[in-house]
Amino acid sequence: MAVPRDVSIDARIDRLLKGAIDPHVHSGPSIAPRGLDHLDLVKQATVAGFAAVVTKDHDYSGVATAHLISKQFPELTTKIYSSIVLNNVVGGFNAFAVEHTAAMGGKVVWMPTLAAENHLRWEKTSNWVHPASTQKMRPAVGIPVVDNGKQVRDEVKEVLDIIAKSDMVLASGHLHVSETWLVFEEAKKRGVERLVLTHPEDIVDASLNDVKGIAAMGAYVEHSLCMFIEGSKFKTREADDLRHHIEAAGIDKTILCSDLGQTGTLSPLEGFRRGVKMCIDLGYRDEEIRKMVSTNAARAIGIESDLPQQEAAA
Repeated sequence: MAVPRDVSIDARIDRLLKGAIDPHVHSGPSIAPRGLDHLDLVKQATVAGFAAVVTKDHDYSGVATAHLISKQFPELTTKIYSSIVLNNVVGGFNAFAVEHTAAMGGKVVWMPTLAAENHLRWEKTSNWVHPASTQKMRPAVGIPVVDNGKQVRDEVKEVLDIIAKSDMVLASGHLHVSETWLVFEEAKKRGVERLVLTHPEDIVDASLNDVKGIAAMGAYVEHSLCMFIEGSKFKTREADDLRHHIEAAGIDKTILCSDLGQTGTLSPLEGFRRGVKMCIDLGYRDEEIRKMVSTNAARAIGIESDLPQQEAAA
C-alpha cells in the first residue's frame, strides 16, 4: 500500500522552489554518463519555477550551449548560465580559456576538481572513480596550485586577475581546504569579490572551524545536497551534519545546490525537493530556506535580477 503524501508539505516545497537557483548541476552532454542534458534541465526547472541554473562539467565550459538554449528557447523562464572547471582538458590554469568563458557570459570559475592534487589523493582512499577517467580518457594529471604549500603559483594569480576583472565567482573546487585558504586570501588581495567554498562536507577535508573562518572572510559556503539526502548514491552525511555546517557559516552565507545530473541517482529537481524537505524537518523557517536555495546564490553569482520580485526584495 502506497504511503500517502503530505500535501501541505509538498505545497510548501513547491512554493520554496519558486525562484530557486541551482548553481552546481552536472547535466550533459558529458564524457561521463548523465541522466539529463542541459535543455532537459532547463525545461524541468522552468516547470518547477526555478529562477536559474548554472551548469558544470569537469571537462569543458558550457557557455556556448547556455547561450544557444537561451536564444532558441525564449519560452523557458529559467535562466541558464555556465562555468569552467580548470582541469586537464582545458589546460589547467589557462588564462585564454577563462577569458573566453568570461566573454561568453560564464559566471563561475572552478579551481581543479578531478585534476586537483588533493582529489587524486582522496580518490585512492575512496570508493569513487570518475566514470570516464579510465574508459574514455587518460588518467587525470595533478595540477599544482601552490608551491611548497605556501605560495600561490603565478599562473593561478593570472587567472585570479581575470576573475576579478570579469566579476566572476571563484569556486574552490576539489582543492584541499589548506590550499583554498591560500587561494582565497590571494584572490581577495587581487580584487576578487565573489568566493564560494565547494562542498566542505566531503573530499576537501574542511572542518567546521574552516567553514566558519572562510565564511567570515566573506565567502559563501556551498553544500551539495546529493551528499545528505536519502535516495542519492552520493550520500555520505546526515541531516545533522548539514545543520552543523549551516550553523558554522550562518544562514546568510550558506548556499544549497544539487550537484546532481548523473545517471543512476536522483534528478537535480528531485534532489532539491528532498533537500528543501530536509531543511523543513530541521526546523528552518521559509525565509531562511529561501535564502539558502535562492537569494544567497543570486547574490554570490550576481544575478539578483533573475529572481522574481518578491525574492529580490527578501
